[in-house]
Amino acid sequence: MLKYIIIVVIFLIILLAVLKSTKKDAHLEINKLIDYLGGKDNIVSSDYNLSRFVVTLRDTTKANKEAIQKLGAKGIVEIDNQLKIILGNNSKQLKKYIDDIKR
Repeated sequence: MLKYIIIVVIFLIILLAVLKSTKKDAHLEINKLIDYLGGKDNIVSSDYNLSRFVVTLRDTTKANKEAIQKLGAKGIVEIDNQLKIILGNNSKQLKKYIDDIKR
């Protein structure tokens, strides 16, 4: 019985370590994405629609679309000064994070 308890405790410790490292990586990736969008001053507004993250930029030429795709974007559509980036389920979190740093 004791060995099962030890196994469960070790499993929980590993699970917590993985979750914590994943959260840090997500913030690092978001910071990279902001840099690839030309920095926070280049971002006018952001929104999300299901799996798409929609960002309006002051200057779209400052955006590094190739680097954004390497971060995991499944596609990018540019219309005027707006980028629609297909990111999956992280779009809502990304909008919230960008709104927080823009304040």
